[in-house]
Amino acid sequence: MIWTGRNDGEDALHQRVFQRVRTDLNYENLQPGQFALHGFAVDEGVRRNKGRVGAASAPDRIRSAAANFPVVSPDFLLADFGNIRCENRNLEEAQANFAACVRRVLSQGARSVGFGGGHEIAFAHYSGIKSAFPEERVGIVNIDAHFDNREPEPGVGASSGTGFWQIAQQGRMHSLHIGIQRNSNTLKLFDTAHNFGMNYILADELFFENLPNIYRKIDEFLAGVDCLYLTLCMDVFNAGIAPGVSALAYNGIFVDAAFMHFFRHILKSGKMVAMDVAEVNPEYDIDGRTARLAASLINEWFLAV
Repeated sequence: MIWTGRNDGEDALHQRVFQRVRTDLNYENLQPGQFALHGFAVDEGVRRNKGRVGAASAPDRIRSAAANFPVVSPDFLLADFGNIRCENRNLEEAQANFAACVRRVLSQGARSVGFGGGHEIAFAHYSGIKSAFPEERVGIVNIDAHFDNREPEPGVGASSGTGFWQIAQQGRMHSLHIGIQRNSNTLKLFDTAHNFGMNYILADELFFENLPNIYRKIDEFLAGVDCLYLTLCMDVFNAGIAPGVSALAYNGIFVDAAFMHFFRHILKSGKMVAMDVAEVNPEYDIDGRTARLAASLINEWFLAV
């Protein structure tokens, strides 16, 4: 079994996440505010983007890493609806399937959680959110080293690097990208970001003394959206703490005090309806560091509600 851990007892004071997971639910039984999980066991977009494949096996690794966290809220319940897979390299179908599941979750008033998989999960997750809330201004906070706003290559199609280009084709995009690396994005990608109105904070700006400016930029962004989707690409982090990703970042950011301050600030905004982690690649994950980090960051949302 994937959802297993240390069992110190069944009373509320002893329980861990694995003891509050249900896999026998249907969408109609979801309660408002409840967390609902789908794994996006897909890395076809990474392959198309010429990255290191292997992220398709990540969702179950992240589940195992999350299982043993303590439960702090007596109302916490996680409904796990299993994995969406990519058949016959049909990425577009897998994204559509994931989006349909997300729409059903949000339509019940529940909160959507995604375990990727490649960052092609972003377009799928956003599509489901927008389908559930067609009249809302859906804000996206993308913590990532990359803009992922490439135009699809002819003959290749969508990939893990085209999600925000695809979102922009659907209408005005409200997005804030945190952790962008200058040496990971060409001038063309910066230009595209400006043309699409993509707000961003560079990785070089993420230090403790700059927190007031970071908070201001985040708060200004949040004030202009109705609901929030947070997507976290694990290749934003330094290779020392996140070695198991599709594209290593030797100069990536760290999960230090500055990061945790602004990260928790986002989680407590009161507007979040969805969150996912992407680009965990177990094939290269030393000691499971990246999966554990991804799980712990998702758990911060569980703790914040």
